[in-house]
Formats: sequence, C-alpha cells, structure tokens
Amino acid sequence: MRLLLVEDDHMLASGLLGQLKREGFSVDWAPTLKEAATLGKHEDYAAAILDLGLPDGSGLDLLRQWRSGKKDLPVLILTARATWQEKVGGLKAGADDYLAKPFQTEELIARINTILRRSQGRSEAIVKAGGFELDENRQALKLPNGDECSLTGTEFRLLRCIMSRPGQIFSKEQLKDQLYGFDENPGDNVIEAYILRLRKLVGTDAIVTRRGQGYLFNDS
Repeated sequence: MRLLLVEDDHMLASGLLGQLKREGFSVDWAPTLKEAATLGKHEDYAAAILDLGLPDGSGLDLLRQWRSGKKDLPVLILTARATWQEKVGGLKAGADDYLAKPFQTEELIARINTILRRSQGRSEAIVKAGGFELDENRQALKLPNGDECSLTGTEFRLLRCIMSRPGQIFSKEQLKDQLYGFDENPGDNVIEAYILRLRKLVGTDAIVTRRGQGYLFNDS
C-alpha cells in the first residue's frame, strides 16, 4: 500500500520512511503543504500521515481541502500541539486519528494499520480472500490446505494490494503506483515477474489476468 507522509522535520521523516518501508508500505514524502497538495491531487494513496505545523501553512487546511473535494483517504494527524481543542478541531476537519509528538514509531504504525483496516471493513490484521489468509503482522500467507509461506517485502505488498480488493482489476501501472514511490523507477516487466512468482504459491486460478486490463484476485 502506498502512503503519503507530510512532515517538514527531515530527521523524523527519514526515520519514518525507513520504518514504514520495512513494514511493507511504499511511501512518498512531502515536506511542504504545496508539495503535499500536488501529490495528493495526482497520486492514489491508501492513507496519509499529515503534520499540522508545516512551513507554508497548516495541514488542517489541506485536510479540509481534501474533504471538501470528496477525497476520502484515511488521514492520521501528527502535531506537537496536543490540547483537546486541537484534537477535536482535527477530527472535525475529517481526520481519522490523531497522534501527538513525541511518539513511538510502533504506535504510529499500529494506528495506520488500524485506520487502513477500518477503511477496508476489517477488524483484524488478516486479509482473507479465496480461501487464503494474509497475515499483515508476520507478512506470511496461509494457503487453503493450511500450509504457510513466507513472503518477500515486495511480494507481500503486491499480494496485500490485490487481496484487499478481490475482484477488482488492477493495471500494471496501478500496481506499480502502489508498490513504489514516485522517486523509484522499476522496470517495465517487474509486475509480471512478481505475478509469476506469486502464482507459484497461490496458483493461476487465484490471480487472474484480464488481457489488456490487468490482474485481479479471485475470491470465489
């Protein structure tokens, strides 16, 4: 899943980028309100981590802009100001959760996973589709026969993307957008290569090709 991190503290952002990527997320970083607005307009994110105190404005203004434009991606607000009035203001503006600085990275990741599951109608860290179970905490796949397979980071991200929305067709470009940040440049055949590897685990009936359109995970 692809996240947008909006944070002007370069040291904090660098640490979060590394941790989030290790947890199986693709992350784009915007240190200013202007850059975040541009990325949010043109890219498809599963969720955003939004700092309020940015050098060129308030993150709340961007959040209100997203919500007034019917952009409903889950948003976790970060701020050094933690009064209850500010929390209420952020939630009223459309935030899904609120985390005050300083914080533990583990808590931020847990909160992001929670709002992502909520947005997908799930309550547990298991993605289920077609008899398969994908464990988000351990990045492992349980097969219908009970066997369990470990996954590489990219395999996990790709499988989580298509299993989270079974029956939905994802083009190669959409999958690349979810797996890689805008500053990464994967090869043209990288998605095909990972699809082939995953089919060795789940079979060709589970991951279906729609010629000229893309791939879908079969939930039947």
